[in-house]
Formats: sequence, structure tokens, C-alpha cells
Amino acid sequence: MRISIKKVLLILFVFLSSIKLVSSQDWMKSLEVAKKLALTQNKMLFVMWEESIQYELPVIVPNNAGESIYVEDLLLSEELNAIIWDLFVPVLLNETEYDDLYNEIKDKRSFGYLELFRDDTIKIMDVNGNILNTAYVNYNYFEFRKFVEKYALNTKMLEQELRNYRRKKDFYTAFYLGAKYIDFAVYSRADIRAEIIELSNIYLDEAKSYLETMENEDNFNLETRWDLIKIKQDLVLNKPRKVIRQLNRIDRELLTPVNRSLMAFLYFTAFRLEDDTENTVEWRSEVSLVDMKEANYIYQNIKE
Repeated sequence: MRISIKKVLLILFVFLSSIKLVSSQDWMKSLEVAKKLALTQNKMLFVMWEESIQYELPVIVPNNAGESIYVEDLLLSEELNAIIWDLFVPVLLNETEYDDLYNEIKDKRSFGYLELFRDDTIKIMDVNGNILNTAYVNYNYFEFRKFVEKYALNTKMLEQELRNYRRKKDFYTAFYLGAKYIDFAVYSRADIRAEIIELSNIYLDEAKSYLETMENEDNFNLETRWDLIKIKQDLVLNKPRKVIRQLNRIDRELLTPVNRSLMAFLYFTAFRLEDDTENTVEWRSEVSLVDMKEANYIYQNIKE
């Protein structure tokens, strides 16, 4: 059973006020092996380029007295490495892998994402090697505890979709994984939701590219489902008015029962976030008990 993040960090603070009690471990060198281990352990990858460790990465951590402690180099601290190993799967990427990895993503990612991929900073990746931590991090005053608390995700909720995607990449596995990441964002900390939504976009964009090459009589309904799931991203980011505007553009008469159900959930939740009682009541009867539970959670935890 994994130690909780808070307990691990508490142990860390004690360590920093005492002698070294743990031995550092070499980080993994094989990204593929690390991905498999992360999938098994429901962890994210903690990744750096091997040449970047030639330079010190100073960090600030609190001790058990609440005082800020300056650590000259994250990678040379046995205590901090023990924390990284407990909460992530750490990987050092060899520079010889750069060309192959870059070529896989150069036409599929934003300029900002590619810059993050290239630089010497820490990359928190999922088990497919896609970067999560796209938000700005101040490495001149790198607060290790805050970084770890934010990005040490337990991906158990995503396990089945991650496994399905790794077994076979097609429209359905990419779509369902992207959609599951949106659900995952709902139940995650507020300060990481936008980054999880960005990660979900990687899979949804991939699903769309598969869909464009498919010759299927159900393509229209799949495209509509894709559109509705994209709209759900804005719901999770607490943009109910944008959700309602986008839904109003969809022809309800052309919806399948499944897509109609998703639309009802989106309308109901968006109107509730807007405190629009009249329209909320109008859609309530079409929302399932399962969707109602999620709508209630969104209202209670995402509404500002």
C-alpha cells in the first residue's frame, strides 16, 4: 500500500532535520520500462534529460519546524530522491533518444509544449510519455513540496483506459482516454485542472485524426460525441456560459439517445452553475442518477 503524500512529506521534513537515513537510487534509464512500471503502480513519470543533471537544481523545502531549508541540488539529496521514488517513477532520458522522441510529436504539439520538451526542466509525464506540467514553474525559487503535492497523482481512476490505449491505439481508445482525463480533472485539485484538460486534448486530438480517416456510417454521431466531450472541458473549467452557447448551436433533432443524454447533463450542470433554476428544472428529468451525482459534485467543488 502506498504511503499518502502528506505522510511522505511529513517524513521528509523529519529527515531534513536529522541524519541521512535512506539510500539514493539510480533513476531509470529506459523510458519504455519506466512507462510500464508507472502503469502498474498508478503513478506519473518524473523525467529529466540526462545532460541537465550536470547543473545543480536547488530547491526549497520546509523542515518539521516549518522553516525553509535550502537544498543545493535536488538530485544529490538522498531524502528528496526517496520521496520522488515513492510518489513517481523517475527517469533520466539519454540525449540519443531526443530525435526519435521529438519527431513523434513535432507536428502534433504546440510551440510551448515543444519548448518544455526540449528544455532542462522537470517533465511530469503520464504513462504514454505526454507532459502534464505545462504551467509556469519558478525554478529560481523551486518549492519542492508544492510541486510534489500538485503533480504526484494517483492514476488508478484512469487505469483501464490507459491499459486499453497502450494495447491498441485507435479512435475509441484515444477518445475514451481523453474523456476519462476530463472526468479525472473533475475530481482533482483546482490548480491542476487546466493542465489535465490540456493533457486530455492530446488524446482527443488524436481521436479526431483517427475519425477523419474512418469510413463508418456512424461517423456523424461519433463526431457529435467528440464535440460534446470537448464542450465538457469548458464545464470542468467553470465556463458555463460558453458551454450553453456551444450547446445551443447543436441540432437536438439529430442526436442519438446517448448523445442526447450527454447534452442533457451538460445543459443541466451549466444552468445550475449559472443558478438558472428555471432551465435547470427543464433538463433535470433527462439526467441519469449517475450523471446527477457528477453534476452535484461539479456544482459543489468547481463553482466559484
